[in-house]
Amino acid sequence: MEERGWLAERPFADALNFCMLLPGPEALQLAIYVGWKLHGVRGGLVAGLGFVLPSVALLLGLAWVYARFGAVPAVAGVLFGLKSAVVALVLQALARIGRHALHRPLHWALAVATFAALEFTALPFPLILIVAALLGVGATRGVAPPAPIEPAPAGGARAARVLGVGFALWGIPLAAVGLSLGLDSLWGRLYLFFTQAALVTFGGAYAVLAYVTQHLVSGVGWVTAEQSVAGLALAETTPGPLIIVLQFMGFMAGWNRPAPLEPAAGAVLAALLAAWATFLPSFVFIFLGAPHLERLTRNPRIAAALAAITAAVVGIIATLAWLLAKVVWFPAGVGAGPRWGALVIAACAAWLLARRRPGLLWVLGLASLSGLLLQ
Repeated sequence: MEERGWLAERPFADALNFCMLLPGPEALQLAIYVGWKLHGVRGGLVAGLGFVLPSVALLLGLAWVYARFGAVPAVAGVLFGLKSAVVALVLQALARIGRHALHRPLHWALAVATFAALEFTALPFPLILIVAALLGVGATRGVAPPAPIEPAPAGGARAARVLGVGFALWGIPLAAVGLSLGLDSLWGRLYLFFTQAALVTFGGAYAVLAYVTQHLVSGVGWVTAEQSVAGLALAETTPGPLIIVLQFMGFMAGWNRPAPLEPAAGAVLAALLAAWATFLPSFVFIFLGAPHLERLTRNPRIAAALAAITAAVVGIIATLAWLLAKVVWFPAGVGAGPRWGALVIAACAAWLLARRRPGLLWVLGLASLSGLLLQ
């Protein structure tokens, strides 16, 4: 928008709002939309794939190094420093999103209620979001309807083609896994779960990770809480969308429970299935919804539902922050006292990030060096 002039300010803002309405990674969806706006479907494919493939390849290598050498003292020290800094990053994200999202008593109540529901009850994550959206829409009673907007051109045949291709691209891996390993295998169940996560999660990577961590760690036990923190730390060091951390979660699930495959093969297969299920819906959503962007983003009821969902996301991220803090700061339990080295690294990282100096990668590098020296 600013350097190349590919989009004007208003279309860019509308595109960002539209992507925030959708489940999944809004950064990737915005990249796909820009490509689509410039060059149609081919441009969207090139932009989206160019946005995610480097991080897919890099994190696949980092995940293997972690799984193979994570117990080596030097590697463990680097990861300790990274994980300590990541807690500061999540707390910073929680504060930043909270400042923008919690403007009304309803929003504060939704954030607190969401944290309590996820921490102390077994209510499903999608149900919480549905209730939040309904409460947000209910709060718009008496609001004037939106000004008339020129309707989007009819495109039933085009939408059917997009849905058909998207469903085929989603179904081929599922059929291959089902025929070779069984739909009830770890890989079949993992593929279906990550598909569900891609369809029901709003609010960015931290919110998605909170939901996925709750299921994989507490629900089915495929991944440990320590591994989820390490995955977020490694994902922060790669380019591309932070939601690539879900690929790491898939990798570790396959590594931890590889039978009947070898650990490396099971882990790589699980990682690729997780990445495919996570990213494919974003392409389908953008190619389906881009022609209707203006109508959707300027509807006050949709905006109110989005605001309520964003408020609930604050509570979701708070559960993730509490989980990470317990794992990194209190590895022996809250009653046993904190790990002071982790607290000091996190405090220094938070201070540097608040000053916006010297940059995220430098902060992560200094945290890694600190962890190595402490080890």
